[in-house]
Amino acid sequence: MEIVIISLAAFFVAILTFFSGFGLGTILTPVFMIFFPVELAIALTGVVHFFNNIYKLFLVGRNANKEVLLRFGVPAVIAAILGSWLLLNITDLQPLFAYDAFGKHFEVYPVKFIISILLIIFASIDLIPYFNTLQFGKDKLPLGGALSGFFGGLSGNQGAFRSAFLIKAGLSKEAFIATAVVVSTFVDFTRLSIYATRFTKSGLTDNLTLVICATLAGIAGAYLGNKLLKKVTLRHLQVTIAIMLIILSLALGAGLI
Repeated sequence: MEIVIISLAAFFVAILTFFSGFGLGTILTPVFMIFFPVELAIALTGVVHFFNNIYKLFLVGRNANKEVLLRFGVPAVIAAILGSWLLLNITDLQPLFAYDAFGKHFEVYPVKFIISILLIIFASIDLIPYFNTLQFGKDKLPLGGALSGFFGGLSGNQGAFRSAFLIKAGLSKEAFIATAVVVSTFVDFTRLSIYATRFTKSGLTDNLTLVICATLAGIAGAYLGNKLLKKVTLRHLQVTIAIMLIILSLALGAGLI
């Protein structure tokens, strides 16, 4: 049953996140956590996310903007190393606050709370008409890349920052999606390489069938998302990303994910 549920989730989430450039790992991890321990859920999600990105890289990677890729991607990879190293060396991080609701206990950690606040600010800017024509200068791209890579390595939440900056970089929708995919792939490879020592203890080989099914479902969703791309305008893409950012931010801030 878990194979069916997780594969369906991967398929539908992959369609949605093809446009936004983020969310597959964030949404899929809680689904894995329903059936597996946290460490194994993170490992399994990471593998599915990485191979989904590899497929999208072949699908749309040629449309990536090389200048933006260098200015944004290089700082992202460097910062991902730092974030991943920090994650592996944090052993006593305490929740910022905790609460009980609907018969469950929720804990909110400092990193995710900070991310949620920053993302709400970025998303609000996208939804306010005054900022519709605002674009980040090329000099801001390294900062965006560093934030995306660092928080990606530290908490796995890299895509939201990446999309928040790249959507304002003056790219076409094709270049935006392609550039996001290329950066995401390299950051994923970087952080998974650093996480590898823990992943070997997580029993990945015992769940190869599940990983393969979820990966293929995610690839099918990405394929369909690519077909639907022609029907989406850049403004619709902006609004979709802003709404997803706000939903994600509220969930992070409330300790739901």
